[in-house]
Amino acid sequence: MNRACPGCGLEMPLRESAVNAGDYNASPECWAVYTEVLAAEYSNALIFGRAHQLTVDTYAVQHAGGPHPDKSVAIHLCGLHLTLDRGVSPPTVPPILQRVAAETTQWPHFPPPPPATMRFMTVCDIALAASPEEHVQKVRAWAEMVWRAWAVHHGAVAGLVGGVGVD
Repeated sequence: MNRACPGCGLEMPLRESAVNAGDYNASPECWAVYTEVLAAEYSNALIFGRAHQLTVDTYAVQHAGGPHPDKSVAIHLCGLHLTLDRGVSPPTVPPILQRVAAETTQWPHFPPPPPATMRFMTVCDIALAASPEEHVQKVRAWAEMVWRAWAVHHGAVAGLVGGVGVD
């Protein structure tokens, strides 16, 4: 028996041992794959430096909805904006996001795009990468695909980041 992830559509065999994803709009099976990808990134400095922040931001916004808090969705959208639109190096994104969080008092609600617009790649595609370089390339492609799906909110996301002195 399979279970489909409500966020990304990934269908995986039902795993009774898989844990709930918490606030993310994800199936336990999808969350288990995500944690495997994170473990691979933590164990390889090249992958971690070039892809980890994009992985975290992409997974979070691909799994928006349900109990996922507005602040989390907005912060991770800001991370994608910084890396993909403004060319900020992934390892330098977290301190900028901390400043955005410190300076934002009211978090906007960004309704997720239609699921079909974000279901071309999933974290499982990243888990299947055959090399560190392929991992990084796939994360970048996945991030770009998910970011494009949120295009209607790009201006508002840029506005959240605008005042923190990124450049």
